[in-house]
Amino acid sequence: MNTAGPGHVPAHMGLELTPFRGLRYDPDRVGSLAAVTSPPYDVVVRPDGVLHLESADPHNIVRLILPQASTPTARNKQAANTLRRWVTEGVLTTDEQPGLYVYEQRGAGLVQRGVIGALRVSQPSDGVVLPHEDVMPHVVADRAALMRATSANLEPLLLTYRGDGDEAGAAATIERTAERPPLLCTTTEDGFSHRLWAVTDPAELERIQTDLARHQALIADGHHRWATYLRLRAEHASPSPWDYGLVLLVDTSRYPLRVRAIHRLLHRLPVAEALSALSGLFRVRQLHTPLNEALETLADASCTGNAFLLAGDGAFHLVDKPSPDLLARTVPLDRPEAWRTLDATVLHNALLEHVWRIPDDSPEHIAYIHDTAATVEKAERDGGTAVLLHPVREEVVRELARQGVTMPRKSTSFGPKPASGLVLRALTPPDAL
Repeated sequence: MNTAGPGHVPAHMGLELTPFRGLRYDPDRVGSLAAVTSPPYDVVVRPDGVLHLESADPHNIVRLILPQASTPTARNKQAANTLRRWVTEGVLTTDEQPGLYVYEQRGAGLVQRGVIGALRVSQPSDGVVLPHEDVMPHVVADRAALMRATSANLEPLLLTYRGDGDEAGAAATIERTAERPPLLCTTTEDGFSHRLWAVTDPAELERIQTDLARHQALIADGHHRWATYLRLRAEHASPSPWDYGLVLLVDTSRYPLRVRAIHRLLHRLPVAEALSALSGLFRVRQLHTPLNEALETLADASCTGNAFLLAGDGAFHLVDKPSPDLLARTVPLDRPEAWRTLDATVLHNALLEHVWRIPDDSPEHIAYIHDTAATVEKAERDGGTAVLLHPVREEVVRELARQGVTMPRKSTSFGPKPASGLVLRALTPPDAL
């Protein structure tokens, strides 16, 4: 693990962000830029969200990141054929000059700016890009197959770093760039506006790259895609385009991210059975309140210990005060206390593994959903159990990552996340796709 100090690494070991020729939608060939964008693939609620996005525009990026077909092989082939056709037809065009891309999101009372580029892929042991969550092998395999088929990075990961306000560094260059007319500007249906600029001037590129070379980054969103980058890099002889992966880097000392929870939907476990199994192990109270008030009660309970909300039977059930004996039997002692007391740790180690006996990596048994209301609605519709969590603080996430300790999979949701579809990176020349 790097020991150069929080957020900083020796320059020869830091973030290596390189320009690339962005593959972008031609606004004259699509209904609107907003209509072809999508949230990241793992945020789209399937199948409802996929159908909604597909109907928004025949060229919506969801047809590439979540292709629909009867088998995985057919899905990936379909995505590759679609990408090739859109390039041939001029729906997607390649920027003439390689550059880094300044990206701004504005809405809901916040402004977030960062820089998109091709980042050299590195192992966690290098201490340059720090993961904080475990990944599910089947998801990595799925994303790897899609990237192989399309030979493209279809959407950027979200990474954060802690800048130091250098007036000649990346932050200052980003702010100056944002004063110019953008390459594109669009507002998506969630009310967020998105603007993108290309940085191609050699001096400006060098300022950004030199500054970032002194820093390490935390993976805020995209652990499975980063693990995919690592897998695909290992499959190709270096040097190759697969040595790099598409990312958005945000300086959270300037633009703090919001951290939200990712909820669980237990497909085959009715609420009554879930609650019955908790008898004597947790305190359970039914809440006669709407969702927003139930979440406030959950937040209050989380201040004093582990707490969860269960839903799916038309009510909300606050589950808290776990049995100390249960925690002693199920939560490993060889990790920092900050890890052992996480709600996600207790959920996965005590509840899922020992009480409910549900495999946390099986799509047949469990789904991970970002939208709170959607999780509850699907549980009520399907007869399953929604497990709602309270978010973890960013400083806890970052400190665990610096210690090399990963949290249970899908423990956090940082945002706002970059919209997919604004800029892609082709690893094979577009005319050879």
